[in-house]
Amino acid sequence: MTDRELEIVAYLGPRSSYSHQAALDCFDPQKFIFQPQITIADIFHAVQNRSCTYGVVPFENSTNGSVVFTLDLLRDRESQFPDALACGETYLNVHHCLLGHPRPDLSSVSRIYSHPQAFGQCEKFLATHLKGVERVDVSSTSKAAELASGDPSSVAIASKVASEVHRIQVLAANIEDSPDNTTRFLVLSSTVTSSPSAGLGEQDKTLLSFTIDHMQPGALCDSLKVFKDFNLNLTSINSRPSRVRPWNYIFFVEFVGHRDDNNVKKALKKLEEFCLSLRVLGSYQVRQKRLRA
Repeated sequence: MTDRELEIVAYLGPRSSYSHQAALDCFDPQKFIFQPQITIADIFHAVQNRSCTYGVVPFENSTNGSVVFTLDLLRDRESQFPDALACGETYLNVHHCLLGHPRPDLSSVSRIYSHPQAFGQCEKFLATHLKGVERVDVSSTSKAAELASGDPSSVAIASKVASEVHRIQVLAANIEDSPDNTTRFLVLSSTVTSSPSAGLGEQDKTLLSFTIDHMQPGALCDSLKVFKDFNLNLTSINSRPSRVRPWNYIFFVEFVGHRDDNNVKKALKKLEEFCLSLRVLGSYQVRQKRLRA
């Protein structure tokens, strides 16, 4: 099979980013072409216009919470990405390193490059060793490593893989606040959907967004009670400003079950009674390893 016949997977680049590593965990490099994108929005556009088959986007981190950039694009207020839906998920253990040119200590560091999520996952280290140093947000940790490699006065928070790709030294390893730091990624597609799981012990999850009447007392409570009434276990709930009017919100809910399950279909029909708008953002097989009690 030639490169032109291989399906394309878009990810947040440059090469060696955590998104790239997550994409490699999901898709066989022998069967797919991996195409870096500059922003998460670029991935959504690539999925929507079918210039790629799949897009891998960061969704949430176990230490720093939801990736609001992704939530805001899933909100899709202007209907730019109606077909870009989740069809899979993957989890990546994230271990951050401080990268830079060799130096006797960190007192000469003038700035730190990294992605906002990475800064939030390394607060203890930064407060102890680099307090007060300017932080510069960039599009990805790999981009941070690239910038620091050309700026001897700076350092970057990125992966060990990024240090090797950009030929920059690891000054400190495993600087994340939590040793079990994990990021969850969603796999998006506008042409591929996930069928209900049939294997022993396999489960699916469904992600949806909805809005409610903020002037109606108990509207959110009524909406969430539907999941309890239909015995659907919630695994995630988030909210973002609706941008329709101030102090109104759109809610994102993820639950165990597939949109094609009869029970889920009934629940969604009931949920519509309490919502101003409702959109199913995709169903996918659960990939998270169950933790032992």
